[in-house]
Amino acid sequence: MDIGFMVFLAVVGALILYVVSIFNGLVSRKNRYENAFGQISVQLKRRHDLIPNLVNTAKGYLKHESETLEKVIKARDSAANLLQAMGGKVDGKAVKQLAGAESALLGALQGLNVTMEQYPDLKADQTMLRLMEELQSTENRVAKARQFYNDAVTGYNIFRASFPQVVFAGAFGHPLDATLLEFDDAEQIKQAPSVSF
Repeated sequence: MDIGFMVFLAVVGALILYVVSIFNGLVSRKNRYENAFGQISVQLKRRHDLIPNLVNTAKGYLKHESETLEKVIKARDSAANLLQAMGGKVDGKAVKQLAGAESALLGALQGLNVTMEQYPDLKADQTMLRLMEELQSTENRVAKARQFYNDAVTGYNIFRASFPQVVFAGAFGHPLDATLLEFDDAEQIKQAPSVSF
């Protein structure tokens, strides 16, 4: 065998292995951010499951505040339906819609918190205290899961947009950047739902 031909085969083999490593890197990073979104879904579902209990507990005390409670339930239903419709699949448009729905839900919860401040008996109710503590714990979990997801998406996007991956990404089924989960009102997220009894 000619030494030139052997060098050619070695170069072609190395290029094939390099392209395979690019493909595997894209798949690995995509799986990471999809898994991270799965963790967010779990925490958002937990939040969505807690809210009806919270509203039902508050109903007895807030008879004259039915509009506030209806806003919370409507926002919760909208966010829960979007999350369920996504079915664990992460696409940019759906992530943006979910972020908007979750922002609206947090705004409604903030309105409920402000309303509850006017009812000392409700603030002292043990069931309500427990539910609010669970909700606050869930909010912390959502924030951590969202940060992990956004970190995974950023890692994927950087890898995907880097050379030479950007050349192969479209051909390997990775034509677009992944979408970060950003809430519409960052200041609202920092405050809501506050549990200050």
